[in-house]
Order: sequence, then C-alpha cells, then structure tokens
Amino acid sequence: MGTDGNIRLITKINPEAIIAMPTFLYHLLQEGATDGVRWTHLKRIVLGGEKVPTGMRRKLRELCAAMGAPEVAIMSTYGFTEAKIAWTECMPPGEEAPSGFHVYPDMAFLEIIDPETGERVPDGQPGEIVLTPLDSRGTVVLRYRTGDLIEGGLVHEPCPYCGRTCPRLLGKISRVSDIKRLNIDKLKGTLVDFNALENILDDTEGIGAWQIEIRKRNDDPLDCDIVVVHAVPMNGSGEALREKIEERFHQVTEFSPNDVVFHDWDEMRRMQGVGKELKEKKVVDHRPKTT
Repeated sequence: MGTDGNIRLITKINPEAIIAMPTFLYHLLQEGATDGVRWTHLKRIVLGGEKVPTGMRRKLRELCAAMGAPEVAIMSTYGFTEAKIAWTECMPPGEEAPSGFHVYPDMAFLEIIDPETGERVPDGQPGEIVLTPLDSRGTVVLRYRTGDLIEGGLVHEPCPYCGRTCPRLLGKISRVSDIKRLNIDKLKGTLVDFNALENILDDTEGIGAWQIEIRKRNDDPLDCDIVVVHAVPMNGSGEALREKIEERFHQVTEFSPNDVVFHDWDEMRRMQGVGKELKEKKVVDHRPKTT
C-alpha cells in the first residue's frame, strides 16, 4: 500500500490502537503530522520487531500529540521465531519507564546465562537469553541460545505496575551480532557495540531519522574501516547537531564517526527501505565480503 496508502486507511478507520514496527510507524506519523492528518481516537501503540529506545518512544508521543492524540500509551513486545510467542510489557502509567517483559513459566522456561561460559547467572544480572519451550507445537528446541543480550536479566519480584508475580525480562535487549569488529585507523580489531550507538542516535535531540553506514576507506578492501552517520536534522540544526553526534559517539566508544551526512526525509526513507524492507535498514555494512 505504501506510506500514503497506509495513512489513508488508518485515517479512515481512526483506530484506538495500532500494532506496528517502530521505524515504519515513526515514518507514517512523521508524514501524517506534516500533512495535517488527525488520529484523534488513538490511545495505544504496541510495537514489535525492533528495539524501542527511550528516544523513539518520546518521538512517537510527540508526533501523536501533533496529530490530536496527546495521551497515547506505548508498549513494546519481545519475541523470536523459535519461541512462537511474543512477551509484552505492562502499559506504564504516563511516561514512566517500562517494567520489563512479562514471561509465563507454564509456557516457556527462560534462563539468563553468561555468553562466554554458558553458566546460568543470578537474578537481575545481565546475560544471554536462553529458551526451552514447554507448550510449543511443531519444531521444538531445548535450551535455545537466542543471541540476545538482556541488560537487567530475569527478575521475579512483583511488577510495580500490575502486581503480577510472573518473571520479567528487565532492561534493554541487544543482539550479539550487532557487536562488530572494526579496523579504525590505529584501533585495529576494535569491538564496537552498535546497539549502544543506535540508542545514542535515537536519544539525541534534533535527529529526525538516521542510518549508520560501515564501509572501507576509498573502497579498498585492505584499507581501514570508516563509519558514516546519515541523519535527517530537525529544525535546521545542522552543524550543532554534527558536533553533538560526534561528542556522544566519543562518550561511549573509542572513536567518533568519520563523517556525518545530512539528508531530507525522502532520501532517508529510500535509504532505509521504508515500505519495502521487512525491517528498515538502520545499520548497513557496505564493506566488501572477504573469501
């Protein structure tokens, strides 16, 4: 249907709730707000398929308010193919921090392990999520290592919002595969956590949308890796935003981006594959494949 078709359909229905992937919904809301569209009945947004940093939640709320829905509650879900289920957060009151994903031990046994040793870690400690389904059909896995890292581990205290005593996955979830080894000038073999960089960009005021590109200097397979941040600036905040991005990168990594390139909304949507890709491309690796 494309972006315009989705906006027209949602406007016609004027729903109370929308279930969507974060980046695609963000672009729908951005275009809808620009065109003066009103979704006045909207009260709930349920997100899945991608990480939902605090900055993304804030941007979605601001756009919903601009479209006539100032009190939208946002909740995220976490799931993967092998689980055949998605776990949800409690709907946090107002703009309170999420209380974690509620999981159900009669349906699946979850463990958090040290990704290096494979040993189970205590409650509340970070580690890799491991799943054994208990009520699954068809393909069944045993102690399936997801490759997903959970910041706050698994906790069993009652949820502060709903009071349920089922276990909760707490904190940010990131992929092991999003930690990439880069050869940046003198920093040969540096491990860079692109999960952290994604959170930095989503939480930076003044960025409308972004993409991180990794490529080789001069397109030479033997040269150093370079990192380019592509961004859509809000409110004409060009040079100041460039300095802010470089500074925030340096705070959490050993380097700053080699370049920050600004684009308009149409170009960024094309680069991310909005409306075409199953998931919008937020980090792209254009380095030549080695054999």
